[in-house]
Amino acid sequence: MDVLDWLFDASLHFGDKEILWREIIGNLFGLASAIGGMRRRVWAWPVGIAGNLLLLTVFLGAVFDTPESDNLLGQAGRQVMFIAVSVYGWYRWRGGRDKGAPAVTPRWATWKEKLGLVVVGAVSVAVLTPLFRELGSFEPVWVDAWIFTGSVLATYGMARGWVDFWLIWILVDVVGVRFLLKAELYPSAVMYIVYGAFCVAGLVVWIRSRDQGAGQLESPATETVGA
Repeated sequence: MDVLDWLFDASLHFGDKEILWREIIGNLFGLASAIGGMRRRVWAWPVGIAGNLLLLTVFLGAVFDTPESDNLLGQAGRQVMFIAVSVYGWYRWRGGRDKGAPAVTPRWATWKEKLGLVVVGAVSVAVLTPLFRELGSFEPVWVDAWIFTGSVLATYGMARGWVDFWLIWILVDVVGVRFLLKAELYPSAVMYIVYGAFCVAGLVVWIRSRDQGAGQLESPATETVGA
């Protein structure tokens, strides 16, 4: 319990700003998960889930009595959805693991799949924006709704092995940095900048893996994962 007490109470002070260690550690777990995702390793999923749980307590500021007392409902809700989608991704990638080889073979989403992502994304933002506003989420609420939606779509795309998921993450990061700075969640904002640069690198790595004949690594299981 001492460790949990420290985790919930410990913070850093920069002038009049207080930054929770939970936010820092949660984002570091997220970065580690992104590295695992770029390398297509199964451990990326449980590491990401641990980070999601920590960040959930940060974004529900009014519930957990954090220094930033606003509830960022989109940010908090996406942590819950991350966990659910990550369990799905963990299951799919475990099925594709073969003697230390990458768990999934990258491919571009088909045009039908791309259209599905666009439609689901547009509808989700349109529906969630007034809902989040009614629930008292931080303004501008449409940004919070997009961060939530884009994050879930990107995580799902990663689970399916679609190269496109890196592009969705980049769009999330672009709008998320300013939003998190406005909410004074500085570690998360900085990590979004790091994530953005990392996503560009990840996109290049996955494209090269696809173009350099990653199909040589395929087994019947990985073909199923990438379907």
